[in-house]
Amino acid sequence: MSKKIVFQFPGQGSQAIGMGSAMAAAHGEARQVFDEVNEALGGDLLAIMRDGPDDAIRLTRNAQPALFATSMAALAVLTTKTGQTVATLADFTAGHSLGEYAALAAAGSISIADGARLLRLRGDAMQSAVAVGEGAMAAILGADEALITKIVTEAGDVGVVQLANDNAPGQIVISGSAGAVDRAMEISRDEGLRKIIKLPVSAPFHCDLMAPAAEAMAAALSDVSFADAALPVICNVTAAGEQKADALKANLITQITGRVRWRESLMALDAAGAGVFVEFGTGKVLSGLVKRTLSDKTIVNLDSPDDLDAALALF
Repeated sequence: MSKKIVFQFPGQGSQAIGMGSAMAAAHGEARQVFDEVNEALGGDLLAIMRDGPDDAIRLTRNAQPALFATSMAALAVLTTKTGQTVATLADFTAGHSLGEYAALAAAGSISIADGARLLRLRGDAMQSAVAVGEGAMAAILGADEALITKIVTEAGDVGVVQLANDNAPGQIVISGSAGAVDRAMEISRDEGLRKIIKLPVSAPFHCDLMAPAAEAMAAALSDVSFADAALPVICNVTAAGEQKADALKANLITQITGRVRWRESLMALDAAGAGVFVEFGTGKVLSGLVKRTLSDKTIVNLDSPDDLDAALALF
């Protein structure tokens, strides 16, 4: 069986000053994507991405559409250079958290303009759902899902705390109220875990505290037209491929409070015959998770013009 190809798109945390700038300068089709995003948002997001300041690009309302735009710009360069559509180049798309919007746009389910507008709304809604300082997230390394489930269940006596991201074997993120997350970190240390990292995030993503954001996104999504995807999109909350428009839209709402099942998604892709993973946009976070989870995979990143030859060589 020939190796199937996955186009994957990163989530929040990969943003950095300068992201997308080289691609926009070198390729007109990339610049067109940024122009489309700027028009949709009514501002110059690319200027913030190019010049900063750092605190502006880290703002959730900017980081989310910026990561989306960078991914879509890199994808536009590849499809232009190959003269092919995503459906003929790839077998699956997948995106981590906000990256799922890029996966949907790549698969033809939503437009770039709608994706950018939705992510600006999503960023604002997630930021306003919980007052600053009341929520927290932490990465706990070296534990499996069963142990983390035990830990968050015990810490749940203090407040809301849940398994938010199951990223790779031994790499899990929890999210919830600040006190409950702190308690889960204490329990983790009592369990003998040593690599526990409080994350520098502005809100507790992917837990029940995000319910107000889920309600806001449900209202926003009801006004946006979705099409059936041209190829399966591996959804965060199901770790399974989906192409029907209604299901893809519903999964975006559930995703706000639900777990990002990335490890399970990678395992499902492996079982489906995926052998090539192409990460579009800034950073190499998802490529690292593939390496940590699966073996014998071809992994390529398309971020800057320097990456283009390696990506084109796949097709």
